[in-house]
Amino acid sequence: MNTNRIRYLHTLGPHGTNLESAAHEWLHRRGIDGDVELHASLETALEAVPDDGEHALVACAVYPALHTLTFGNLHRLHMVDSFVMPTHNMVLASAGAAAPRTVATHPAPVGLVPEGAEARLVLSNAQAAIDCAAGLTDGCVTTVVAAERHGLRVLRDFGPVPMVFTIHQVCGLDTAQDRLESAGARW
Repeated sequence: MNTNRIRYLHTLGPHGTNLESAAHEWLHRRGIDGDVELHASLETALEAVPDDGEHALVACAVYPALHTLTFGNLHRLHMVDSFVMPTHNMVLASAGAAAPRTVATHPAPVGLVPEGAEARLVLSNAQAAIDCAAGLTDGCVTTVVAAERHGLRVLRDFGPVPMVFTIHQVCGLDTAQDRLESAGARW
């Protein structure tokens, strides 16, 4: 695959996710003047992405269903790069409760939910902060960026987590095979 064709990165939103930061970092490291589009989930992102090779999905190694997403879409989703980058500081935050009984969290960092609290799963760390700020839960596991954006109080700072982020170029099998054959490779 030719990663030089990638101009559009699609990943998990809303604003403030570690994946959004990773997408911008990948573009910066490659010197690409590209766009990052945020979606409710990686699955819905993949549904919206054209198979032209200019679009890619940015995921992380701990995304709960990455294996299903990858193997269920081998015909159009091709892992072309990966890199390690620290996440934003991961935090337990609240809108006021010192010991939250309900905690919104993405499935990946659910292990950071305090013992005895009920975890309520959401689609992203940023969404966890939004739900907490809206009073849907007492607390949340989120990024410090999202906690600050939504005026939440940090109860515990777990620090940054070194994370593997993956880049999956989206192109149809015919397009990928044509490119490989023109470069002298065979499937």
